[in-house]
Amino acid sequence: MAKTVVGSFNSYAEAQEVVRELESSGVPRADISIVANDATGEYSRAGGSGDATSTNAGDMAAGHDTGHTASAAGKGALAGGAIGGTAGLIAGFAGLAIPGIGPIIAAGPIAAALAGAGVGAVAGGLIGGLTHIGVPEEDAGYYAEAVRRGGALVTVRAEDTLADRVADIMQRHDALDVDRQAENWRKSGWSGFDQNARPLSADEINRERGTVLPVVEEELQVGKREVERGGVRVFSHMSERPVEEEVRLREERARVERRPVDRPATEADLATFKEGTIEVRERGEEAVVSKQARVIEEVVVGKESTERTETVRDSVRRTDVDVEQLGRGRSTADAAYRSHFDTNYANTGASFDEYAPAYQYGSSLSDRYRGQEWDSIEPDVRRDWERNNPGRAWDRFKAAIRHAWDSATGRGDQGMGVRGDADRGRPLSR
Repeated sequence: MAKTVVGSFNSYAEAQEVVRELESSGVPRADISIVANDATGEYSRAGGSGDATSTNAGDMAAGHDTGHTASAAGKGALAGGAIGGTAGLIAGFAGLAIPGIGPIIAAGPIAAALAGAGVGAVAGGLIGGLTHIGVPEEDAGYYAEAVRRGGALVTVRAEDTLADRVADIMQRHDALDVDRQAENWRKSGWSGFDQNARPLSADEINRERGTVLPVVEEELQVGKREVERGGVRVFSHMSERPVEEEVRLREERARVERRPVDRPATEADLATFKEGTIEVRERGEEAVVSKQARVIEEVVVGKESTERTETVRDSVRRTDVDVEQLGRGRSTADAAYRSHFDTNYANTGASFDEYAPAYQYGSSLSDRYRGQEWDSIEPDVRRDWERNNPGRAWDRFKAAIRHAWDSATGRGDQGMGVRGDADRGRPLSR
C-alpha cells in the first residue's frame, strides 16, 4: 500500500538537502513533492505529478502507520525552470499564491493538486492540496501554518518497503515535530490555520524564526565638486607720452600668449583705441589690448585644465556580532588564561571575571589583524577597547590583552603551545 511521508523543515535550503538524499537513495523523483514559503520572491517555478497516502515523518520514525488513501492528481499540469542547486531532482517548480500564506513554490504531485489539475484543489489552499495527497486535515493545518511561518515541506509517496527509509532520511535531517510546534503556537494565542489571515512578510518571518542582529558597516563615499579659484583681469592703459608701456598681467591659472603681427589697423582696431577694462573670469573669454595705431601685438587669454589624484583617508565603522558558546566547559585557552591571571593579578584583589573580557578580546584580535605586529595595531586596539569598555582602563588590562594576542598568534609560550582554529576567539568559561 502506498503511503505519504511528510517532513516539515525550517527552510527551503534544508528541504533541498532532504530531496537530494531521497533521490540518491532511489526514491523516484516523480514521487517527491516540495512546498516552500517564497515571501522574498527569490525562487522560480516548478511542477510534477502523483498520488499518495499519508504518514507523518515523525510517526513513521516511531513505527506508526496512518495509511490514508487519496486519489491521483493530474500529471503534467505544471512546468518551469529548476531552481539553482535542485536541477535534476524534481521536474520543475511552480510559483503560486496561496490564501493565508502568500507566495510559495511547489513541485511534484502536490503542485498539481494546488494548481487544481482536474480536481479543483486550489480552492482549499494548501490544506486542500495536502489532504488531496492523503494528509489528514488536522495535520494539514499544522503543516500549512509551518509554511506560513517561513518553513518548507517535503512529501514522498512511498510503498511500505520504502516508507521507513524515507522517514529515516527526514529524521536525519532534523524534520520538525509539528505537534510540538502547534503547542507552542497555541501558547501565543494561535487557534488554527486561517486562510483569511494576512500573509507574513519576510521581516516578520525572520523575527518568527529568531532575533535578527543586523551587521552594519559604513562605506566611504568620495565625490567631487567644481569650485572657482579666481581668474585673470587684463587692463589697457592710455598714455600721452610717446613712450612704450609694459603691461604687467596678474596670472593665477590662466595662460597669456603674445604673438607679433604686422598689419594695418582696421576700424575695429581703432574702436578699441581708448581706455577701458576687460575682465576675464576663466570661462574662455579673450581680451586684446592695443597700444599703437598699428597692431603690433595680440594678447590671448585662455585657461588650461589639469587633473590630479587626491587620496582621501578616513575611517569607517561596522558592527561585529560575537557568538559565545555556553555550557561547554573550559577550553585549553581558558585554563592557560586563568594560569596567567593567577600569576600576575591574583594578589591584586581582582577576580578572573574582571579580566576574562580582556583575554577574550585579545584572543579575538588574531583573526582581525592576522600577520601584523603588536606595535602596529596597538593604537587601533586601544581605541576599540576604550570605546567598547568605558569602565575598564586600558593601562590596567593592556598586559592581559597583549598576552592573549601573543598566545593566539603563536608569539607567546605561556603554557599555550600551538593553538588551533577551534580555540581561536572562543569565549572563556566563567
